Amino acid sequence: MVSSGTLIAFAIVSLGMVCSPGPNMIYLLSRSVSQGRAAGVVSLLGVILGFVFYIIATMLGLSALFLIVPYVYETVKWAGAVYLLWLAWNSVKPGAASIFKPHTLSVEPPKKLFLMGFMTNLLNPKIAVLYVSLLPQFVDPSRGSVLLQSATLGLTQIVVSFAVNLLIVLAASNVASWFGTRPMWLRMQQWLMASVLTGLAARLAFDRR
Repeated sequence: MVSSGTLIAFAIVSLGMVCSPGPNMIYLLSRSVSQGRAAGVVSLLGVILGFVFYIIATMLGLSALFLIVPYVYETVKWAGAVYLLWLAWNSVKPGAASIFKPHTLSVEPPKKLFLMGFMTNLLNPKIAVLYVSLLPQFVDPSRGSVLLQSATLGLTQIVVSFAVNLLIVLAASNVASWFGTRPMWLRMQQWLMASVLTGLAARLAFDRR
């Protein structure tokens, strides 16, 4: 079973990740501003389904593959570390643009909104690599079932992501305007996230299987 300390630590990391601007946030902001809160909520449900897909894949497929083929684990570990560093650099590099400038989108029916939210998350390489890179760092085989621990951590990540993204959807216009007029605050958030990503990359790179 996951310890309370580990669960809190993972929840904090999950909070940092969901607050880091990316494709999901861009899509939800843009959709909510252009088509309204209801459309944003439907899109968010699609995004959450994408998280569920990655959690199941991580639990059932990747864990078994890592145990059977150690070199696959090493490859994914280093690829994950490099990708985390790349994300850190892209958040603070000179000329990094703010994503809080929603694009105008066409009006779509609920079914398509849900599917688009799902595909936005499913095809987001950031989510795929981060699940492989981050979640295993918080699993301790000595504390029982790895699958149960992974499920608990995954559920925690979903709850945190859903709560934060729901707030963003409900206050989309205000959020975009607030960050748009406060570049210094956005810059601080970018450097904080870059520091967290760099630390996680270092931990992952020196982690032993």
